[in-house]
Amino acid sequence: MTRPQHVPVLLDRVVALLEPALGREGAVLVDCTLGLGGHSEAVLERIPTARVIGVDRDPAALELAGARLAPYGDRFTGVHAVYDELADVVAGQGLDHVDAVLFDLGVSSMQLDVRERGFAYAEDAPLDMRMDGTTGPTAADVLNSYSAAELTRVLRDYGEEKFARKIAAAVVREREVRPFTTSGRLVELLYAEIPAPARRTGGHPAKRTFQALRMEVNDELAVLRRAMPAAIVAIGVGGRVVVESYHSLEDRLVKQAFSAVTRSEVPPDLPFVPEGSEPALRLVTRGAEKADATETEQNPRAASVRLRAVERVRPSSPGATS
Repeated sequence: MTRPQHVPVLLDRVVALLEPALGREGAVLVDCTLGLGGHSEAVLERIPTARVIGVDRDPAALELAGARLAPYGDRFTGVHAVYDELADVVAGQGLDHVDAVLFDLGVSSMQLDVRERGFAYAEDAPLDMRMDGTTGPTAADVLNSYSAAELTRVLRDYGEEKFARKIAAAVVREREVRPFTTSGRLVELLYAEIPAPARRTGGHPAKRTFQALRMEVNDELAVLRRAMPAAIVAIGVGGRVVVESYHSLEDRLVKQAFSAVTRSEVPPDLPFVPEGSEPALRLVTRGAEKADATETEQNPRAASVRLRAVERVRPSSPGATS
């Protein structure tokens, strides 16, 4: 099996955003997308007051990250869960709140670099793409069972693929000859169906389809939609939620969730904000921060990152969702 590599994106900036929330002894970060533990290791190393609860749906990632972070002893705890189960994870650790929550969304090095997982289009491999390989349908199941209309929706919405309908029709036609089982055959189909001029721009012609299948297999947007409010509720006063997104739909969900809890409900023409009417959270980043050219050159996965953060400045009023 190939050994995965790991280059955390915007590592220094992420740690800098988390640090103010983790300054007290025993402060807790929930790393909701542990992967190989790069962000968690940096926090444990640079912020000696912090401890980390690392969450991942991938048992292999938990095992590798656990070995990497073992030198930090009981300052690190690994939990096998999907990150929309954040409330249960926090309660399971005997906590009523945490000090910071980190999301590094999308596919991790853990999945991309291990060819047997079927996430990458550069090598022929089984069409799996499950982040937790122990449960749920695979990418092959999606390709071999979805209708042409369903496949079109997935490719268009999650991959922003202009030729979604054409590709879907070809998949349905070809699976009647032989079901899809490996990535190589799918890549061949994509080369055949995407016109040559389009193949010459926008990166590898399989990139958008593979992204779309991965997001569908792992139900990523629905999980994120549930996880954002859970993270916001989980942090105490002074706590921060930091999110790295790599897809426009992910970033839009994060932006909407953060805007909803940082927007004042007071009419704009009111000369002052009545006490207790201030938003419970504030934006820490102005818009979405991006990686600079140097980092993008060194780590191509940083090219599409969008980084956002919020901080809780006061408790939520009773009955509020934030």
